[in-house]
Amino acid sequence: MNSEINFDKSPDGLIPAVIQDAETGKVLMLGYMNREAYDKTVAENVVTFFSRSKQRLWTKGETSNNFLHVQEILVDCDGDTLLIKANPAGPTCHTGADTCFDEVNHPAGGNPAGGQFLNYLQGIIHDRKVNPSEKSYTTTLFNRGVNKIAQKVGEEAVELVIEAKDDNDDLFKGEAADLLFHFLVLLEQKNIDLNDIVAVLQARHVKQ
Repeated sequence: MNSEINFDKSPDGLIPAVIQDAETGKVLMLGYMNREAYDKTVAENVVTFFSRSKQRLWTKGETSNNFLHVQEILVDCDGDTLLIKANPAGPTCHTGADTCFDEVNHPAGGNPAGGQFLNYLQGIIHDRKVNPSEKSYTTTLFNRGVNKIAQKVGEEAVELVIEAKDDNDDLFKGEAADLLFHFLVLLEQKNIDLNDIVAVLQARHVKQ
C-alpha cells in the first residue's frame, strides 16, 4: 500500500489521516502522517501521527492509553489522504469526548455497549501487553506465556460447563464472562484480532 501513497505532494511530507470508528462509522479525529508515522502505524496496528506542534512522531494514546487499534487503512483516489478504520480504547479527544468533533460515539459517552465493548476491552488487553504493569492481572497472564494462558481458557471452559448444569444464572454469567475475557487474552497473545474470528463466523454464516 505504501507505493500508492504520495507523501511528496505536500512540501512538508505530511498527508491527512481521517480516523473512523470501525464499528460505528463515526469520524473520531483528523491527524497527519509522514512516511515514518505511516510505517509505524502499519507495523504496530496502532495509529501514530506526526505531531506538527511537537515536531515528532506521536502515538495516539501514549499518555492516556486511549489507543486507536487499526482495523483497515484505505487510500483515496489521489493517493494523498488516508482513511483509517480503528477501534478506540476509550475517548478519542483530549477533552474526554468520544470524538474530536464532540459527538457521542457510545451511549452516555461512557464505555461502549454490547459487542462494541469487546473491542474496547481488546484494546485494554493490548495495552497491558505492550505497557506491562506489575499490578495488572492481565500482565501476569502474558508473563506466564501462551501455554498457561491456553490452560486458563480450558479451566474456565470447564467451570462454565459445570455451572451450565445448575440453575444459578448469575454464576453461569460470571463464568461465561471469565471464559470470554481469557479467550481475548489468548487472542492477543497469538496476535489475532477479535474481528478476525468474527470474519470467520460471517463467512460460515453466508454458507449456511
